[in-house]
Amino acid sequence: MMRATVDWAGDVRFEGTSGSGHQVAIDGPPELGGQNQGVRPMELMLLGVGGCTSFDVVNILRRGREDLVDCATEIEAERADTDPKVFTRIHFHFRVTGRALNPKKVERAIHLTAEKYCSASIMLERAGVVVTHDYELIEA
Repeated sequence: MMRATVDWAGDVRFEGTSGSGHQVAIDGPPELGGQNQGVRPMELMLLGVGGCTSFDVVNILRRGREDLVDCATEIEAERADTDPKVFTRIHFHFRVTGRALNPKKVERAIHLTAEKYCSASIMLERAGVVVTHDYELIEA
């Protein structure tokens, strides 16, 4: 079981604490009383799914003995126009840097995170979010 706490810090600002003891500031947009003192809740969700899928790709490539130097993931999301403004599309663009990386292994790692390992993106996809991926290889 995972646990977390979210404590109100005034206005529309909150302090989230994960079960592992890490904290994150959460704040709403200025038009709803926020003061830009923290990440927006939906941004935090997007960071979470990005971290989940990036973790898997790096882990799979390292286990596959690829000479990985860096992996940066750019994430773009679209939301519904009306409430609830859920995510409708999320696109992951992986910039994978290494030495003589095997493109087939990179494609396999991305496929595995999308289809088997990333609980967050798989959960969102099952809820109807269109999730897509692409990548570029950068020689170190």
